[in-house]
Order: sequence, then C-alpha cells, then structure tokens
Amino acid sequence: MSTPFIIDVVRTPMAKGKAGGAFHTVHPVELLAQTLQALIARSGIDPGEIDDVLMGCVSQGGEQSGNVGRMALLAAGFPVHVPATVIERKCGSSQQAVHFAAQGIAAGAYDLVIAGGVESMSRIPMGSARMGMDPYGPTINARYAPGLVSQGISAELIAAKWNITRNDMDEYSAESHRKAFEMQNSGGFHNEIIPIRTGSGIVERDETIRPGTTAESLSLLHTAFESSDERDRFPQISWSVTAGNSSQLTDGASAMLLASEKAAKRLGLTPRARFAAFDVIGDDPLLMLTAPIPATRRVLKKSGLDIGDIDHFEVNEAFASVPLAWARELDADMTRLNPRGGAIALGHPLGASGTRLMATMLNGLEQCGGRYGLQSMCEAGGMANATIIERL
Repeated sequence: MSTPFIIDVVRTPMAKGKAGGAFHTVHPVELLAQTLQALIARSGIDPGEIDDVLMGCVSQGGEQSGNVGRMALLAAGFPVHVPATVIERKCGSSQQAVHFAAQGIAAGAYDLVIAGGVESMSRIPMGSARMGMDPYGPTINARYAPGLVSQGISAELIAAKWNITRNDMDEYSAESHRKAFEMQNSGGFHNEIIPIRTGSGIVERDETIRPGTTAESLSLLHTAFESSDERDRFPQISWSVTAGNSSQLTDGASAMLLASEKAAKRLGLTPRARFAAFDVIGDDPLLMLTAPIPATRRVLKKSGLDIGDIDHFEVNEAFASVPLAWARELDADMTRLNPRGGAIALGHPLGASGTRLMATMLNGLEQCGGRYGLQSMCEAGGMANATIIERL
C-alpha cells in the first residue's frame, strides 16, 4: 500500500456570498482556476504530471453545472489529458474529495492528485439546484413523517438536546470572530491564502471577519428559523439560532496537492503531513448535524489515538450548537477547538470548506508545533467525514 502525503494546501480569501461581495463578479470556474494555478506554482511541478483532479461542489447548477473541476483546470492552462470529476457530499464535499484522493494513492491508482472544492454562493444560491422540487420522495417523507426539517431547525434541536443556551452560542460566535481577527492581524493565515484577481483588483484578505463582535451585540439579533408551525411541532426548542451564531454564506475555493512517497521523491517534493485515519458515517437525519460525534469516535479508534492526543480540532461551525455539542459529548479541550476561528467568522463556501479547514488546521499545527489534527464536518442528511493528519 502506498502512503499518501499532503504536499501543499491553499485557499482563497473568504468573500461574502452575496451581491457586493469581493467575488460576486468572478465566475466560479475562474475562482477555482486561479486557485489551481497558485497551488501548482507553489510546488513548481508540471501540471501534466497530475493523475486526476477531484473537486467538491454542492450546488451543481448554472455556472457550476459543467464539471467545474474540468473547466477550471482547462482555464488554469493544464494539459487537456488531465481529467477531473466533481464530488457532492454536501458540506463535506471537498473533505470527501481529499479522502478519495488519498485512498486512490494508497490503492496505487494515483501518484499525484489534486483534491479541493469551490462554491460561489453569490452567483449560484444555496438550494437553487433543486429547482423548487421535493428532494426526498414519498418513502422518505413517510418514514420521517411529519417530515425532515431544515438544518436551522436541526441546529435548534441540538441546542435543546445538549442544553446549549442562546448566550452559550453567542459567546462562542463572538470568540470565533475574535480568534479569526487575531490570526488575520498577526499574519497567521498568510501561508494558506492565495490572492485572487477580480475585475476591480486583487483580494488578499478574508472579508467575512467582523472585529468588535460581542455576545451582547449578537444577542440583539432575531431568531432565524422560528415559526408558529415549528413551535407547535417542537415545544422543547427555546429558539436561539440566529444569523450571528451561524456560518456565513460565502464564496471561496480551496485545493490540496497529494502525492505518493514515490512521486514525492521523484519530483523532489517535501511532504507537510500524512494521513493517520479517515472515517465517514451517517447519523439521525432529523438531528442531521450530530454525525461528527460518532465520526470522531470511530476515526480516533482507527488511528489508535485518544482525544487528548489531538493538538488541533477543526469542527465546522455550520451553527454554534454543532461544535459546542461535539465538545460536550467528547469532553474535548475547548482551547484546541477551532483555535483560529471557524465558519461563523470565516464563512462556509459549501463545496470548498473541507479543504479550507484542512489548510487552516495544517498551518495551525505548523505554527504552534502540534503533531496531530482532527477535522470533522457535519453534512446535510445526517452524515459526517472525519480525518486525522499528522504534521511532518
């Protein structure tokens, strides 16, 4: 079995996923193409050496409908013989792309592969690929009658189950902005962010971070998912989820270069990390966002590590209740959880978030001297990926 290594991983700045955001005039193919160009330039390799390009993307409609990975690599100037495919495992799409890439190297199918993702939420709104249709079908609707719910309601149900208060979520969210702003000001994100050209200039910094955010200011926001029907259906919910303690709609792309040991030696590439274990699992589709908990337990068991052995945790901040419930259930050290801020401050470009988190985690391990990092991502439908990497 060939050992897969992480050679490099980069991300774009995170831009507000709405009209007026830094990337709202940039076609998603162009956004991803510039990311691929930067990744290749940093390694100095010939792009013709790449065996495959695996890209995550959730809303595969409109401008993201034509195999965005293939179009982006062609736009980036890669030789035409390099193939690509697009992977959709909801918010974990690019993390799953990394798993498939590493597993392909381990199986001997690849020597050099790129995994990553892209999402332009300003140009292709979340949910637009459904075209207003029911995505479940009659059997699912019957099994989970009176019906599955939105992720926002699931986040409320998690808060109720783990007794997480509105103040808990608002304090956590304010900390996400504080930590991200601290990293931005200290240059902590410098090695992971690549500049992006737009029609109006160069974007080099995340625009989603709101310095000065406090729990008090967040407490003034209205709840986002409360309605009379949902109040009747879920009397246990105290209604605490707001736009301020949820992830931001965001435009962004990210990409990772992986290599076999043989390819790394042949091309003179220095690995930054190796993979210690992978997991993907399903959980209750009504609670929906709890699967990082069993995924973490299984990936730790596979690796032979304990929770205390992990120096850096990245648990996607889809909603503040998700990492808070995860930490309470697993008794994790909160100082190691999303220590550079998370999606509440940095945003959540759905298909790109998996490798965005990996870029942030690997740079965090390198800058702080940590050894092991564990990443997990809740996914619609009640699933989660989990990955443990070891810094080299």
